[in-house]
Amino acid sequence: MLLFLFGCGIIAETKFYNNITVLDSVDKGNFKAEILQYNSLTGSKNPSLARNLYYIQKAGMSLKQVKITLNDSGVIVEPGALYFQKGNITCDANIGGVGGLAKKMLKNKLTNESAFNPLYKGTGEVFLEPSFSHFLPVTLDNGSIIVDKGIFYCSESTLEVGVASQKNITAGLFGGEGWFQTKISGTGTCILESPVPMGEILKYNLDNERLQVDGNFAILRSDTVKFSVERSGRGIAGKLTSGEGLLQTFEGTGAVWLAPTQQVYHFIAGGSVSSLAAAPYNRNNPA
Repeated sequence: MLLFLFGCGIIAETKFYNNITVLDSVDKGNFKAEILQYNSLTGSKNPSLARNLYYIQKAGMSLKQVKITLNDSGVIVEPGALYFQKGNITCDANIGGVGGLAKKMLKNKLTNESAFNPLYKGTGEVFLEPSFSHFLPVTLDNGSIIVDKGIFYCSESTLEVGVASQKNITAGLFGGEGWFQTKISGTGTCILESPVPMGEILKYNLDNERLQVDGNFAILRSDTVKFSVERSGRGIAGKLTSGEGLLQTFEGTGAVWLAPTQQVYHFIAGGSVSSLAAAPYNRNNPA
């Protein structure tokens, strides 16, 4: 609550979050992560800007922000993501000595993740920059996940963000993910910057099963799930009859998250809705 004292001596009270909805949250006592959504943006006094805001709202887009509450704990964030903070919080460069420096530089080269992620620790609140992105909280319990390059946003300081290499040649050459991806390990909560909203993500838990995907829209998998690339049919005849080429293949036991609408958004951004309905698109290079 905020208190305002007017000239007449009357104290008025207003809520700070009256235009904000908490889309998702993870509360572990000493570390709390919240995904905030601004329900509307109505502060413009410029008619041209107001028109743009109107269409943004009609399109279903909303401004979001990640809020982290620390209680004698820490959060690792992407450089430049801090918006403001309140409380007894200090910032650490989080280099980790000469060996740590070399590892971070290597991670930066291989995964498109920042080499130096600031560590904010103490007790208080940390607000990261608002954006129209989509944010996904993921909690690990002594486990590891492998995620797309560049989607790591922030994490509890108890987690380690490193590099995972592809285990076979076909996955590295034809998998669409490159030879290296981002690996997040340990116990704690991380926030990922998703290409699509949570409601458009399909979450599969494989139980010694196989999942095959015609495209590059798997954004997360457990490190216990084997990733490879296979032909959809055997030989030329199989390829001609199936109409498909190479399939991303996930085998084993663990989680796989898919974002099927991701490539549709890429296609619409480069063309139009009418062309999407009229013609097929290249799944491996949607843009």
